[in-house]
Amino acid sequence: MKIIIINGPNLNLLGMRENDIYGDETFTDFLEKLQQKFPKVNLSCYQSNIEGELIDKLHEAGKYFDGIILNAAAYTHTSVGIADAVRAIKTPVVEVHISNTFSREDFRHKSFTAPYSKGIIVGFGLQSYELALQSFL
Repeated sequence: MKIIIINGPNLNLLGMRENDIYGDETFTDFLEKLQQKFPKVNLSCYQSNIEGELIDKLHEAGKYFDGIILNAAAYTHTSVGIADAVRAIKTPVVEVHISNTFSREDFRHKSFTAPYSKGIIVGFGLQSYELALQSFL
């Protein structure tokens, strides 16, 4: 099974920013542990701070992967373009968020991508990614 994790803006700063919300582990370290835990899954990862690059990666991933784990970060709440990309592809997408977006600012309560996703997982820290991965297995 081929799964890709697509991360949006500022997630390259995990382990360095707002540790009270996002924890102190880098995504690289977490991904290494996840790959060790699921050695039979062909797991890829992509991160960009640029909306158009995320859309391009969703289009590409829709052709070559069995599942997509998407943390569009702040774009979740603002990007009709990313929502349209999720809607346009056939590959199932699970939306994830490290923090509980519903316990934060009001603008974070609306997800443009959720209606087109297989499901959403919020608020379990980096464990949200593992839960999403398990949903494909």
